[in-house]
Amino acid sequence: QREIKMELKNFEGAKVPSVNFKTRGDDEWITVSSDDIFKNKTVVVFSLPGAFTPTCSSTHLPRYNELAPAFFENGVDEIVCLSVNDGFVMREWSKDQESQNIRLLPDGNGEFTEQLGMLVDKSDLGFGKRSWRYSMLVKNGVVEKTFIEPDVPGDPFEVSDADTMLNHISPKAKKPDQVVIFTKDGCSFCMRAKETLAKAGLDYVEMPLSHQTRSRILGAIAGAKTAPQIFINGKHIGDGEALSQHLVI
Repeated sequence: QREIKMELKNFEGAKVPSVNFKTRGDDEWITVSSDDIFKNKTVVVFSLPGAFTPTCSSTHLPRYNELAPAFFENGVDEIVCLSVNDGFVMREWSKDQESQNIRLLPDGNGEFTEQLGMLVDKSDLGFGKRSWRYSMLVKNGVVEKTFIEPDVPGDPFEVSDADTMLNHISPKAKKPDQVVIFTKDGCSFCMRAKETLAKAGLDYVEMPLSHQTRSRILGAIAGAKTAPQIFINGKHIGDGEALSQHLVI
């Protein structure tokens, strides 16, 4: 039966556990201490049940990675994703994910997690002992704020997300725009649109389309037949000319 071992009131204000983490580099083991991560730094940590698991891969990790620039602009030195997995698993997961802004830290033996009171029994899923899902803001090794998921069945994901933590740190923080541009090979208009996005300082994801499927895909999602088509924060902006007009406005 799963149970959280430490109450929230005993968590904030506590020093982080002093342990050594066995991480995996290029064909070698690298030992990282708690001091290496937390001493004289402001660090955001989010912990999750396991690498490659659905919520962790689809939402928890990607959103922290996406909002990392906003965290860094508001005084955070590093963002750490912690899981009770070994170094090999965490290294491979980092390659599979959008995680370039995050340190993926393996707590292979669960020492750090257990000392925080967050080690829980997920034997019913064949996981053994894993971390409960939570996030915390740590300043110079002391836990200033925690967001621990409610003690309910399943894998709740309500308060340990990136947006909640960023709103705590800086309610008025500017979040990065979500920009996608649909393109086709050899399209000069697409190249100009990408240059326009770059000049505007907008980090974008490019979705190249084949000649065989382009018109059907763009027709279905944008009501258009030609590339490029740009979307910003869920809004269809249109082609390159519409993008230029949108940015002027």
